[in-house]
Amino acid sequence: MKFEYVNLDVGEDTKEKEDKERDDEVLSVRHDVAHIPIHEIIFSTLDKPKLLSQLSALLSDIGLNIREAHVFSTTDGFSLDVFVVDGWTVEDTDGLHLKIETTIARSEGSWSSSSHSSAAKKILAVQPIIGDLEIDIRLLKMGENIASGSCGDLYHGSYNGQEVAIKVLRSAHLNGPSIEEFAQEVRILREVQHRNVVRFVGACTKPPQFCILTEYMPRGSLYDLLRRRDKNLEVSLLLKFALDVCNGMDYLHQNNIIHRDLKTANLLMDNNNVVKVADFGVARFQNQAGVMTAETGTYRWMAPEVINHQAYDQKADVFSFAIVLWELATSKLPYEKKTPLQAAVGVRQGDRPELPENTHPKLLALMQRCWEADPTLRPSFSEIGIELEELLKEVQGSEGTSQQDGRSRVKQELDE
Repeated sequence: MKFEYVNLDVGEDTKEKEDKERDDEVLSVRHDVAHIPIHEIIFSTLDKPKLLSQLSALLSDIGLNIREAHVFSTTDGFSLDVFVVDGWTVEDTDGLHLKIETTIARSEGSWSSSSHSSAAKKILAVQPIIGDLEIDIRLLKMGENIASGSCGDLYHGSYNGQEVAIKVLRSAHLNGPSIEEFAQEVRILREVQHRNVVRFVGACTKPPQFCILTEYMPRGSLYDLLRRRDKNLEVSLLLKFALDVCNGMDYLHQNNIIHRDLKTANLLMDNNNVVKVADFGVARFQNQAGVMTAETGTYRWMAPEVINHQAYDQKADVFSFAIVLWELATSKLPYEKKTPLQAAVGVRQGDRPELPENTHPKLLALMQRCWEADPTLRPSFSEIGIELEELLKEVQGSEGTSQQDGRSRVKQELDE
C-alpha cells in the first residue's frame, strides 16, 4: 500500500474567500476557528472488501476528522482512496506522514494476516499435489481473452506448443474464498481423467500469477452453440450430447465429486464434437466437510434443496442435468421471462420449465423424473445413462442409421 498527502492550509482569510466562491462547501471552516489545516491523504492499493471502512478507521484512530472520502476502483483490481481530513497541525506534517506510515504497517498485518496466512497455507498445500504438473511460466503464451468471471479471466493461449485454455485468478482476489476455490479446483482436476471431462494440463501455484491450464475446446460451449442455431437439435444429436454429459457426470459422482454448477455454459465441445464437463471452481468432494448446505451454483439450474439451504448431495447435479436436457430440447434459456431470482423463487414453489412440444415422450418422462422436488426420487447418472443409450438405439433404429452414419450426420448438422 502506498499513500501521499497534500496540505490544504485553510485560514480565516481563505475561508471568507471560499465562502463567497463556493457557497459554504464541505471545506468551509467555522467562524470561531482562526486556523484549521486541511490535509488530503491518498491511498493506492489492491481493491478488496471493506477497504474504505478499514482506512477510515485507521485515520480515525490517529485522531483525524474525515471531511470527505472518495473511492476510485480500476477494472484490473486496484483502488485509489482519497480522504480530506483535519485534526493535525500544519507545522507537523512530517509527523503526520510518519504516523500514517507506522499505523499502516501495523494495521496491514492485522487486516491481512489471517486471510493471507490461510491463503498461503492453501496454496502451499496444493503445490505438493501438483508435482510435475506445476507449469513453467516461461513456456506459457497468453492469447485473447475469451471470457471473464467475478474473480478471474479465461484466455486462449499455448503452453509448450500445446493449445490451452488459461484460467487466471485476478490479483485482487488472491485472498479469501477465491484462493480456496482455486486450490479446490486444482485438487479435483488433478484427480480426474475421463473422455467427457475437460483434461487438466497444469497449474501455476506460485506468485505472482495463479492460473489453471486445461485443454482448449475450440467449438466452445453448448450454451453458445444452442444460441447460434435457428432450429432445435435432432433427437439423435440431442441424445448424443446428453450421453456425453451423463457419462462425464457419472464418472465424477463415482469418484465422490459434486460439480454444483452444471449448466450448458460449463459443457464444452472439442473438434470431434465430444462434449466435456468443465469449470470445477465450486465443485467439492462428497465426503469432504460433512453435510453441504451452501447456496452454490447458478439460479436457473439450481436444485430446490440448494436454494433452500437444505442438506444436499449428488442428486442436486441430477436436477441441473434436467434443466440441461430441457435446454437441449428447446435451444432456449430456462425461465427466460424471469430474472434469475424470480426463477429461483418459482423453483422453490414447484415451478419447472414448460415441457417442450415435439419431444420424444421418453425423454420428457426422464426430464421430469430428474427435476423431482424430492431428491431421492431422482435417478442416478448411472441409471440415466442406461435409459439414454436405450433411447438412442431406438431412435437410430427408427431412422435406419448406423452409429457411423450418426456421427457423420452429427458433424454435418453442427457444421451447417
